Amino acid sequence: MKSITQIIALVGLMLSPLASHYVLADATTQLQTLAATGSGPFSASAGEAFWNQSFSNGGEQRSCTTCHGKDPAQSGKHQKTGRSIAPMAVSANPERFADRTKTEKWFLRNCKWTLGRECTAQEKGDVITWLNQY
Repeated sequence: MKSITQIIALVGLMLSPLASHYVLADATTQLQTLAATGSGPFSASAGEAFWNQSFSNGGEQRSCTTCHGKDPAQSGKHQKTGRSIAPMAVSANPERFADRTKTEKWFLRNCKWTLGRECTAQEKGDVITWLNQY
């Protein structure tokens, strides 16, 4: 008889191909929620342009790439703390948009730091669309 650990590992392996499907559904659900606010249609090309756009905040030039890097499939590095940041692209980090509360928390913090204001629902939707397709 197999141990419980072996059974759990086997079930995990069987379900792993489904993981990216459910995460993509979570990103899609978040996009639907943003669209319900009257935003959209969302554009991956607008999301990429926003990601690379430089903003002046507090006398400094900042962009998403300042901490996350130009390639969202690679790990980033926090500018002040030096901590590693997991990849933003769903293809490289399937859990990236699995938690709506975390997504909103980080958009709030990062947009205020980068832009000096909150991101609009349109901007969030464009960025999520791009990162979901990257």
